[in-house]
Amino acid sequence: MPPLAERLRPQTLDNYIGQKHLVGENAILRKMIESGHIASFILWGPPGVGKTTLAKIIANKLDRPFYTLSAVTSGVKDVRDVIEKAKSNRFFSQANPILFIDEIHRFSKSQQDSLLGAVENGTITPLLSRCQVYVLKSLDKEDLLELAHRAITTDIELKHREIVLEETESLLRFSGGDARKLLNILELVVNSDTSDKIIFTNEIVTERLQQNPSAYDKDGEMHYDIISAFIKSIRGSDPDAAIYWLARMVAGGEDPKFIARRLVISAAEDIGLANPNALLLANACFDALQKIGWPEGRIILAEATVYLASSPKSNSAYLAIDDALALVERTGNLPVPLHLRNSPTKLMKELNYGKDYKYSHDFPNHFVEQQFMPDDLVKERIWKVQNNPAESKLGDWLRTLWKGRY
Repeated sequence: MPPLAERLRPQTLDNYIGQKHLVGENAILRKMIESGHIASFILWGPPGVGKTTLAKIIANKLDRPFYTLSAVTSGVKDVRDVIEKAKSNRFFSQANPILFIDEIHRFSKSQQDSLLGAVENGTITPLLSRCQVYVLKSLDKEDLLELAHRAITTDIELKHREIVLEETESLLRFSGGDARKLLNILELVVNSDTSDKIIFTNEIVTERLQQNPSAYDKDGEMHYDIISAFIKSIRGSDPDAAIYWLARMVAGGEDPKFIARRLVISAAEDIGLANPNALLLANACFDALQKIGWPEGRIILAEATVYLASSPKSNSAYLAIDDALALVERTGNLPVPLHLRNSPTKLMKELNYGKDYKYSHDFPNHFVEQQFMPDDLVKERIWKVQNNPAESKLGDWLRTLWKGRY
């Protein structure tokens, strides 16, 4: 038998819970569906709020063939198979099929390319210029309770059991606005109880789930939102907020190595030359985490997080490499000055490769002024000293060497 979430999937808009701003009386999507004129559109929102269900309701209402692709589970072969089915349907049916692409923003280049041909030959008409984005919201408390009561009173299995929702705080908290999670929790608790009367309490729900009640979806939008908040808190020099978002990820079961990698990136991008030790510590954190493991690894992550958040900040190296890449893109492959070229052969030496190069260590302070940039770029300045003690010291040193260049 299919799981409860699938058994309870509504087939009509009248049974659809939530998203009244889109499918309620006189709402835009309801009007579009009832008129029968459907343009291409994107449904955007967190997991479990009814995106796939709404797409299937539209297909059922319009009596059109319905095909589903997922960027996560569908390979290029699956994309091509669906396109071929769509082509066949156009010969045997007057109704244009509906193609629902789940997680479309995660499509790889090869998946996109396999769709491109169908767009170019007219098999798929995306109407991107008129493609509207409709935002679906997490279900609120009333929506979730309505769904729970519908499940225990109408489902083919649950309606034969005596189920009492005595307390619902944990049930709602674990669900996190996700209808699918709510139904999965209901089913799990019911299936684990053989008594005649099943009473839902906060303690029972928490005990049966045996997991932390943090609403954290490692594969969904919250994964990206929380890591974004974490990095921005470090960048913003707020160790309290940074350690809070770290705790959210740890409690939610995030991959510790993912967090450690982001700390290494942040150390180079956001702290940079203002405190070069930050990169050393972040890298040591990554190494130590792999040696120590979990759960003690959380302490190592916490130390690195607080240190990075508390450090002075500079993005001068980050800006410098991006500016340098832009300069390379703009100027192309400029020749290396002759005196800097490698000269391993006699012919190269005869062509003056390496001639007049001055070995820096042979001069006072291990420095001698000479040209290192291509001829056309000798006046370009890429790395710009930022206002922090560490970089100011570097800038002062470079100014004594280069006499006004920095």
